[in-house]
Amino acid sequence: MLDAPDEQLEILLLNWRDRTHPQGGGSEVFAETVAAGLARRGHRVTIFCARHPGSPTETVTPDGVRIVRAGGRLGVYPAAALRHWRRRLGRPDVIVDVQNGLPFFATLWSRTPVVLLCHHVHREQWPVVLGATAARAGWWIESTLSPRIHRDCRYVTVSEVSKHELVELGVDARAITVVHNGVSVPATLAAARSSHPSLVVLGRLVPHKRVELALDTVARLLPEFPDLTLTVAGRGWWHDEIIAHRNRLGLTPDVVDVRGWVSEPEKDVLLSRSWLSLVPSLKEGWGIAVMEAAAHGTPSVAFRDAGGVAESVVDGVTGLLGDDVDGFVDAVRRLLADDALRQRMSEQARVHAAAYGWEQTVVSLESVLLAAARPSDAAPR
Repeated sequence: MLDAPDEQLEILLLNWRDRTHPQGGGSEVFAETVAAGLARRGHRVTIFCARHPGSPTETVTPDGVRIVRAGGRLGVYPAAALRHWRRRLGRPDVIVDVQNGLPFFATLWSRTPVVLLCHHVHREQWPVVLGATAARAGWWIESTLSPRIHRDCRYVTVSEVSKHELVELGVDARAITVVHNGVSVPATLAAARSSHPSLVVLGRLVPHKRVELALDTVARLLPEFPDLTLTVAGRGWWHDEIIAHRNRLGLTPDVVDVRGWVSEPEKDVLLSRSWLSLVPSLKEGWGIAVMEAAAHGTPSVAFRDAGGVAESVVDGVTGLLGDDVDGFVDAVRRLLADDALRQRMSEQARVHAAAYGWEQTVVSLESVLLAAARPSDAAPR
């Protein structure tokens, strides 16, 4: 662990959800992992997020991170401002406003310096998740209103692709720092590879993850690989639609196992046993699932135009990128059929993942927060 800084901050991190939320995903992994790292380095960290059924209003993690929950899907935004005004979220030196499509607009209701954390731009996802009118409103807020409101803020994003997209929206490139997601690489694999060709999809079950494309891929490749299986690990409100799609394709549960949420040890075993990780997502800021698979020596197949996965997957080295659905299926076919290529990519994937430790992620974000909290520093422009 690198030496802790001389200056300790009180940090308020505003995130839509936490990892215990049924819809929690990669953004929550990033938020809570870096929060724990910052706390271990001596900073006081509070995460504010939405409540969900059965969740306590407040908890403290083993690392000393305070998690406060209030409001629902939309109510969490005004609830953050209200509790900040009432001093129920401490007296932060810096606020991290996590923009998951919609920001908290903390810079409008607090005089505290704000760092906007944006994993990726949601241009393609708005119409998939919402109706036409709501999608247009959401995209206007993200693409037009937010860049204007936050024009004097420092930005953090998780890939060069996301940085480029923010610049296209008018954000000054000099105000943006890229802080990649980290990953923990196990010393040894949790299990041996399966004896039959096996695929895994890891992530939230929501429409823009396009898990159905993974099922379509299995249906197309089964005649060539009769013992091929797919495990879908994750939870989300799109679960029943995925089951319905499996039934429409005539795939049985022993071929496509929609397993739901898995524990960390179960995930380690699943990634270690799988031949390939499929990432059919429409858009990712970076690709935590890609790197978690790589840490277990499992190559990934994804789409070239799906944002940050074009960086987390090193095409031709740690996995393959498809330009369209046929290209995606062809990439899976190629890796299933070529044992030597798959083994070479497996080894290179573990080497690649080892270069992205969480400690460096924490230290990189810490440097941005320290600079933002110092009023004597020059503006990010």
